[in-house]
Amino acid sequence: MTVDIVAAAPDASGREWDTFLDTHQHGSFYHRYGWRRLNEAQLGHKCIYLEARVDGSVTGILPLVLTKSRIFGRILCSLPFVNFGGPLAVDAGTTQRLLKAAQEHASRLRANYLEVRCAEPLETDLPVSLHKISMTLELEADPDLLWNKFASKHRTNIRRVYKDGLTVTAGGQELLPEFYSVMQRSWRDLGTPLYAPEYFKAILDAFPDQTRIFVCHRNGEPIAVAFNGYYAATVEGMWAGTTPAGHELQANYVLYWEMIKDACERGFRRYHLGRSTAGSGAEQFKKKWNAVTTQLYWYHYRPDGRDSAVVNVDNPKFRAAIAAWRKLPLWATRVLGPPIARLIP
Repeated sequence: MTVDIVAAAPDASGREWDTFLDTHQHGSFYHRYGWRRLNEAQLGHKCIYLEARVDGSVTGILPLVLTKSRIFGRILCSLPFVNFGGPLAVDAGTTQRLLKAAQEHASRLRANYLEVRCAEPLETDLPVSLHKISMTLELEADPDLLWNKFASKHRTNIRRVYKDGLTVTAGGQELLPEFYSVMQRSWRDLGTPLYAPEYFKAILDAFPDQTRIFVCHRNGEPIAVAFNGYYAATVEGMWAGTTPAGHELQANYVLYWEMIKDACERGFRRYHLGRSTAGSGAEQFKKKWNAVTTQLYWYHYRPDGRDSAVVNVDNPKFRAAIAAWRKLPLWATRVLGPPIARLIP
């Protein structure tokens, strides 16, 4: 059996890619072929979508995106901007061939760094970083069954926040302005540049039945928001933000419970509550929902043979940049944010 590794043509429909994806047990929303067009058209990045083929049939896939800048260098990643990516294949041998092809592309493209972000461990000798985790909540068809499993204190906190008059609305394009206004403030306060609103709109356009925005209001004011993706039986928590008022009111207790109820009632079986850094406050909050810590595996390769990461947020120059960003007025982050955000994998 001969396994051929080929790069899908830039104008390929992706139909065979998505058909294979739908059959793989670890297939995810992030592996959908439509993300290629989003990264190319909206963010301007070169994409190499590798396919393993046997007798013309797809037996493995590996999406790669090349980001390049003077600040961060040339990084070939699977996948940037979302929670994970990595190869999916029918067997370990095909996975190895896809990884080898990715390393060859990294060298050919003069990338400083190849990073393969996976939700499952791979059989590979590539160095791996274990600093990122995903929190996974197993859902029930009846949300009350989940509610009754929460600690008494957690249920009390949720009820208390509801008493402040908070409500949650779910939808799509019509909620984008409120979602974006909260995200701008929230991510500025975190010191993180935000993508342009057109990027989120393009995602909603590309996946209208697999995306959903949630907005938590108090007295008509949006104070906490989230953007989720849906694929097979899994909900992917992708982006979220909270205003200072939302933090003070602890709006996320109501927002998360409404999203969890929605997922249960729509028949989903698990909820990935977004990517977190191990040991962070975000991890502790998500554990309150009985979410289980799931390890993420970030494999890396440098053509120059070195072992250090190119992008390291602990680098003093990045810490200084984050501190400076937090002090900028919102109008400045609206202008400067999108061109920078598209370069941060």
